[in-house]
Amino acid sequence: MPKRADEVTAGVDRHQPVPLYHQIFLQLRGEIATGEREVGSRLPTEQELSDSFGVSRITARRALDELAQAGLVARKQRVGTIVTFRPPAKPIEGDIDQALESLIAFGRNTQVKLIDLETVPAAPPMDATLEVAPGADLVRAVRVRWQDDAPLGHFVTHVPGALGVKLTRAALRKTPMLALIREAGIRIGAAEQTISATLADAAFASLLQVDIGSALLRVNRTVYDANKRPIQHVQAHFRPDRYQIRLDLHGVTV
Repeated sequence: MPKRADEVTAGVDRHQPVPLYHQIFLQLRGEIATGEREVGSRLPTEQELSDSFGVSRITARRALDELAQAGLVARKQRVGTIVTFRPPAKPIEGDIDQALESLIAFGRNTQVKLIDLETVPAAPPMDATLEVAPGADLVRAVRVRWQDDAPLGHFVTHVPGALGVKLTRAALRKTPMLALIREAGIRIGAAEQTISATLADAAFASLLQVDIGSALLRVNRTVYDANKRPIQHVQAHFRPDRYQIRLDLHGVTV
């Protein structure tokens, strides 16, 4: 039986024919490519990777060596493994209020299956992304959204526990999370979103009802309040045959 996708993102899937070191490489490469692990940030040590993924240090070392060979990181003695890759994409600015209403409408117009909801200690890279101390409480929700009796996306969301947002199983089954954040009196001021592509492994293939190796849209989004404090991070994987991102671009009249 394949692991759930939220378990795979925190480890490796030993049911796959892909070598364990390459699974770790692919996961870290995706986090670097989307900017989740920023240029100049330090990757976990061999021992930390060994502990978090449940593999040998030799396997962890091979994954880091593969990242270095791909030109994504630099490995230095007594310093560690440092991200050197800078995503080439330039940001396109948009209206946060329109985007917010669109995201909330998306949540209300789809059905949600809540897979997991728990409080977890903040660890890299999420502690840096949400600007909280290592070990601080984060509320972690894992969901699959459906439309027309078919899944369209898998979401792993982290919110700082200190915000005090009422994220209960009952609330998340009927109300979009961004709406719950607004109801808590938090004014949303901005968001950063990166869109990339990845391939479905066994877990995502099972949850999203696609073939293993199918293309998926990968979206990483960090939401900030009016004081530029990060308040939510979402990593989503969408079926591209069921979900599209549309931008209406207009010329400037002089």
